[in-house]
Amino acid sequence: MFGFELWTVYAIITAISILIEIMFPTMFCINFALAGLITSVVSLFWGSFYQTLVLFLVLSALFIIFVKPLLIKLLKKDTHTDFNSQYLGKIVPAIEPINTKSGAVSIYEERWEARVKEGCDEIAQGSDVRIIGNDSLVLLVEKI
Repeated sequence: MFGFELWTVYAIITAISILIEIMFPTMFCINFALAGLITSVVSLFWGSFYQTLVLFLVLSALFIIFVKPLLIKLLKKDTHTDFNSQYLGKIVPAIEPINTKSGAVSIYEERWEARVKEGCDEIAQGSDVRIIGNDSLVLLVEKI
């Protein structure tokens, strides 16, 4: 039908899907890449164009329904637990005065921006503080 082997059609779909996923990481095109890879291998041994097309569409739908939510859940879980388990509750020195608008602490000899909660007193430079949370890459601390 195409003038070349059927498996190459699905290999090309796989390659294009991977490139799109790399450029726009949405966890959507990876489903087509997986389906294309499986269909490409299957088409080496079995099926006409229409049979493999149905297989590709069914696999794509199954991956979108079942694999995409699982991958998103696993990726979100890992990014949030790493920060909290690593720094939350640690006692570190204030290397600059810390208030609601500015300040810094030292963790493992690295400088991190730090702030106190609204209504809390300023923390003097050299004081020890406890990390109680974060707002993106800014640490929330309290005086101990």
